[in-house]
Amino acid sequence: MFKNMNYTIRMKIAIGYLLIICCLGITIAVVSERINTLHNEMEQIITRDLEIQNFITNIRYNVVSMETSQRGYLITGRQSYLLPYQEGKSQWEANHTSLAALLDNNASALKELEAVKLTIQNWINTTGEPTIAMRANNDTDGIQTFFQNDPGKADIDKLRTQLEDMRLSHIDETKSYILQLESRNRIVTLSLYILLFAVVIVSLLIVSFVSSSIVKTIRQVSSTITGISVAKGDLSKRIHVKTNDEIKELAEATNALLVSLEAQSWITTRVAEIATMTQGMNNLEELGRSFLSRVAPMVGAPYGVFYIRGAKGSEPRMNKLAAYAESGDAEARASFRFGEGLIGQCAMDKRTYLLSAPDDYKAGIQSGTTELNPRNLLIVPIEYEGKVVAVVEFASLEPFTAQHLKLLESIEDYFGVTIDNVTGRMEVERLLSESQALTEELQTQTEELQAQSEELQMQQEEMRMTTEHLEEQNLFAAQKTRELEHAKTELEAYAEKLKQSAQYKSNFLANMSHELRTPLNSILILSQMLYENENKLLTEEEEGYARVIHSSGNDLLSLINDILDLSKIEAGKIALVMDDVNVTEIPEMMRMLFDPVADKKGITFRIELQHDIPSVVRTDGQRLQQILKNLLSNAFKFTESGTVTLKLHQADPAVVADKMPGSAPEELLAFSVVDTGIGIPRDKQDLIFGAFQQLDGNTNRVYGGTGLGLSICNELANLLGGCIVVESELHKGSSFTLYLPATHCAAIELEQASMQASASYSAPGRQFEDVNVDDNATAAASPPISQSDSIKNAPAAASSGKDGSEETALFLGKRVLLVEDDERNIFAIDKALKNKGLEVVIARNGRECLDIVASDSNFDLVLMDIMMPIMDGFETTRALRADETMQDKPIIALTAKAMKSDQESCLQAGASDYISKPIHMEQLFSLMRVWLTKQVGH
Repeated sequence: MFKNMNYTIRMKIAIGYLLIICCLGITIAVVSERINTLHNEMEQIITRDLEIQNFITNIRYNVVSMETSQRGYLITGRQSYLLPYQEGKSQWEANHTSLAALLDNNASALKELEAVKLTIQNWINTTGEPTIAMRANNDTDGIQTFFQNDPGKADIDKLRTQLEDMRLSHIDETKSYILQLESRNRIVTLSLYILLFAVVIVSLLIVSFVSSSIVKTIRQVSSTITGISVAKGDLSKRIHVKTNDEIKELAEATNALLVSLEAQSWITTRVAEIATMTQGMNNLEELGRSFLSRVAPMVGAPYGVFYIRGAKGSEPRMNKLAAYAESGDAEARASFRFGEGLIGQCAMDKRTYLLSAPDDYKAGIQSGTTELNPRNLLIVPIEYEGKVVAVVEFASLEPFTAQHLKLLESIEDYFGVTIDNVTGRMEVERLLSESQALTEELQTQTEELQAQSEELQMQQEEMRMTTEHLEEQNLFAAQKTRELEHAKTELEAYAEKLKQSAQYKSNFLANMSHELRTPLNSILILSQMLYENENKLLTEEEEGYARVIHSSGNDLLSLINDILDLSKIEAGKIALVMDDVNVTEIPEMMRMLFDPVADKKGITFRIELQHDIPSVVRTDGQRLQQILKNLLSNAFKFTESGTVTLKLHQADPAVVADKMPGSAPEELLAFSVVDTGIGIPRDKQDLIFGAFQQLDGNTNRVYGGTGLGLSICNELANLLGGCIVVESELHKGSSFTLYLPATHCAAIELEQASMQASASYSAPGRQFEDVNVDDNATAAASPPISQSDSIKNAPAAASSGKDGSEETALFLGKRVLLVEDDERNIFAIDKALKNKGLEVVIARNGRECLDIVASDSNFDLVLMDIMMPIMDGFETTRALRADETMQDKPIIALTAKAMKSDQESCLQAGASDYISKPIHMEQLFSLMRVWLTKQVGH
């Protein structure tokens, strides 16, 4: 029964492991039982020892608590000190009872425990209770008399000794029991070693038996494989194994491999025969016949046809090249188009066709006695470089086997190359024969050319001399080209440096604008607060000092604006806003600005308006006012007595013809500023339009100024399509006339667009904001206006119509979050806001702002500085807008840079509005009124 069972190697190993595991299991069970017993006893000892130690400690703690509580009560007389005494009195008896239960089997320990109990009770009865009673009766003398002897101290000392003796005796008892357990543990360990040794012996016997049964079978297989190798590749031998395990499966798999190798060897041998046969052939017909005569018997095909690729015109075809066992009555078709019949379809599809029992197959297999019809048909394409070059057809009476198909697949892999090689050799032979014929013809022509060659040699000598001359000229031209390339490279490098220099200049001016405006902001705000003197704390003289500081700050701001305007003009960055300007309003605006200046200096200010000038011109009104204010400011500055006159009149044709040729006088309007001042020498009149240029050093010392005003005016006039003409006589006065187009002119706009496009190409960078330039004489009267659309477009009631009480009511109690890193600005803005009744919370960077809002977002308005450390104003504004509680709160950006891109970035980041530094507080309050009014409306 057991002999016929299929014992696999896995089963044999599993049985061996199972027996070993059983032995180990029995051993582990026995050892585990002994270990558990020892472990339980050890746990009992440890647990009982810990409990006894804990109870002894608790009793000691209870007595100490009672003694401490008793003494605290005696000292203070407070009843709260007796709580530990009462708790200890009730708890020590419970701990004593529990400890007695644990020591039930130990008479000596119980006796010691009883002595402890008597000591505690004696202390309570003789010391604790009597002294507490005396303190309750305020018997201080009795307490002092009692503690002169203090019998309770002896009880406490005795108690400590008793408890310590109990603890030590218990430790000794525990150590004795542990020694007994260690002796029993050594016996268990010895038993474990003996059992393990027995298990090892049994395991070795099992492993020896199982391995011998496996190795015996493997040696049988190895012996058979060695016999196959000794037989010099005889793949017909097979392995025979009698066991029913994996070795038998290995033998069967090896036998299958030998069958496959035998078939592969047959294919390899036949392919080698065909390859040897085709070597050295130079004729396709011979190649086709030899191929069929050798391959047809290999695949058991008594009939075959070989087709080669050809062409008829531009149409590819498969033409019959050779046949095998072909009879005259059933001759194969001579040619097929691609896609025609099975031959043409095989060539088109590039795949093999295998047909069984084909009906109405014309070709028959004929012998001397009979004729048979084939039952199986095989058509195989032969490719070379992805193109079918031949198709072979075989017909057989028996089915084609997989081995036959693999043979033909192997032949396909290289036979296309053979066909191409034979075709190439045939082409080489054809070309060789043609070459020989051509060689004979060329020989004749060579003799004729020899005579011509001698004649050409003379011509070549002449050409050589000409070529040498041309080469000298080419070398000279190449040298000049290299010099030009070098010069071009140097010019390009210089142009790049100029481009970088322009960029550095723009960046420098932008940064200097910020660095100057930040401290200037504090100066203007604080000086304005001082000279307004709302609290009446300053004298008139001190108010005057503050006004001088404020005026000087405005002068510095005007200078910064002049420099920025000049830089924008030089870089082509100035932006013009062309619109219809009412000319009749200009005189009134100039009069409002300069009448106070004229009155102060005692000068007559006249305005003359010619009646026939157009009432409306199309130009940039802001830039026109900037030019006129600058010219008038200079006229008043350099005129000590007499008159200053502003004239609006038609252009002088003679001047137009000289200064603006090509323009019609009737299309121009003239603005003349005439004064009776110091005048300008003729040789200095061109100099004054240069940047930072004045007549001489004395002019700067006497009258001040930077020499930028006229330079800016001249450049702005050119941008507006006009010019400025000066006429002056020393010590008699000057006349500055601005000529501007009086009608809408498309040519001017084209010129402006061209200049701006050219500037964008040649000087890329950030564009400056358009800032009004206010001259020194009018800076105090008309401070620079903000670029905020909210202020420009605010209703009159919001911007200028509120009286002091309405503004105070609007601002009173409103909470403002000021985010600013500059301490000077913090001080100035904080004081100004608090004077208006606003509650101000200060954050010195963006991160601190977010922390404040996270804890308290109840703010009516946020003033946000842009350039700050840790987190700048852009990032902070975006973070605030992401907070639901701050999405609708007004955020006003405080920017110290005069860049249009920076101010646009403020709005893109989420700011409600912006104001440029230095901040004019009335301007800021106007802006705050607009947004706080909107908040109230919501």
